Amino acid sequence: MTGIRALRQIVATTDVHSTLDNAAPFLTHLHALRPTSLIVDCGDFFEGSGYYRLAHGAIEREILLKLYDVLAPGNHGWPHHFEPELHRVTVCANAVDAETGDALFRRLHIAEIDDRRIGVTAVIGQQAFRSIPAMQRAGHRVTDPVQSLRELMLAHHHEVDDWVLLSHSGFEEDLELAAACPFLDVIFAGHCHSNRYGPLRVGDTLVVKGRELADGYAIATPVGAGWGAGTTRFPDHPPGAVPAELSDVTAHIDEVGEELNKVLGQVQTAFRRQALDRRGVLLNLTARLRTALGADAVILNETALRTVPLGDTLTLGDLLSIEPFANQLVHAHLPEPDRHDLRGLLARLTAQDGPLVTSPDPLPDAVTTVLTTGYLADNHFGGRTYEAGLRLDQAIQHVLTAPDTADGDKQ
Repeated sequence: MTGIRALRQIVATTDVHSTLDNAAPFLTHLHALRPTSLIVDCGDFFEGSGYYRLAHGAIEREILLKLYDVLAPGNHGWPHHFEPELHRVTVCANAVDAETGDALFRRLHIAEIDDRRIGVTAVIGQQAFRSIPAMQRAGHRVTDPVQSLRELMLAHHHEVDDWVLLSHSGFEEDLELAAACPFLDVIFAGHCHSNRYGPLRVGDTLVVKGRELADGYAIATPVGAGWGAGTTRFPDHPPGAVPAELSDVTAHIDEVGEELNKVLGQVQTAFRRQALDRRGVLLNLTARLRTALGADAVILNETALRTVPLGDTLTLGDLLSIEPFANQLVHAHLPEPDRHDLRGLLARLTAQDGPLVTSPDPLPDAVTTVLTTGYLADNHFGGRTYEAGLRLDQAIQHVLTAPDTADGDKQ
């Protein structure tokens, strides 16, 4: 992109999660907005579809570097924000080195919008940070967002007219942030995947969230002495041809899309022509896994899967959208204290990572080892003892497809 940009507004996406099946309207619209808009993202641009699984984040990286000005790090794709080019456009006020306390990212980006100097910063919430796989956040920690924002404001108040926050915390937490940090003019929310978009006003602060999964964006514009904000959807179809500057991106998307269209088998009648029932699939799967792999118990979390509409056939794209995180199934020892308080363990896991499915249900008091995902083992059970030799997506494929067409070796 060349030329001088006269910025009049801020446009914010959030939780795109590698949703690239119909990327042309998304890309073309942001490209058209860019000359007059500061384009920002509130985190979780990566992970969530087969495009990420097959291209390993290369497409998302291209999009961010071509179209975006400022990024907040999310729990998904956390390591990508340490890549040199993306690191330069990432800001975060409360992510620090666990030993030194030094900031992991720039704390502040200052932009001129409509003759005002706008301070743009970001935070990642405690729950979101704990959702990052343990190995990816080793040596990192987060500080209290409120304290970090107050310190940042005090250090830079003389340089900034207005304050805008990109928050990867959740809408409810952002309402609390607005009350605790009244100097913030606009909070762009992310992470929560709720139906609350706003804008809601807390004192003089507007809290607003764009639609997730590349469906829309939030927008904030200076109005008089204050700000106005709202949300809108991307158009269903691009207004014209995808700009030449983005042709390499769309070509890459098309190339990966062809591979994702590969048919893996016929969908079982019980799951056909309906949105995936995550709990139903996991109830089926945990019982199978416990028998097939000789596990004392199985613990899986519903949020390891995504709800995807199914047709008559299962494609590779369907499967990698259902289970986009490449979870390995592993055996793990329960930590000694948790063996004596299984109810407390399950409550803690549910609070952090969402509803669980176990086999048997309830878990027997004597259980000491479980079959689970590598994510749960590493984040909550002190690590895996050994791998089961099966990925979660391979196991899901066998549950969803008819016996005579399922073929795990074709992935």
